[in-house]
Amino acid sequence: MGCLFCNIISGATPSKKVYENEKVYAFEDINPQAPVHVLVIHKTHIEKLEDLTAANSSIMADLFLAVKEVAEIRGIDEKGYRVIINNGTAGGQVIWHLHVHVMGGKDDMGPMVVR
Repeated sequence: MGCLFCNIISGATPSKKVYENEKVYAFEDINPQAPVHVLVIHKTHIEKLEDLTAANSSIMADLFLAVKEVAEIRGIDEKGYRVIINNGTAGGQVIWHLHVHVMGGKDDMGPMVVR
């Protein structure tokens, strides 16, 4: 079956694209936790933050520049938004392809961590 997000990038699995360039792909989350909930993924498969090296660290710059684009496209750049990376099992990561959640569209996104 392979990686779900790699399948989304290739078009084998459908998604609702929000933004794309030569390095990243951003799409609507299928289970949104906020009025705006977009996932930003790099087209280079990397599982988690621990897999970053000096040689591939530009992946993070690519992701966060895309976050900025997504926030502007979705109109949440002025009021603010939350950016989340779930990393590893204890961090809540369920898809093993590094990705960034961009969430907003509320006046208050609530506490950072729910107890």
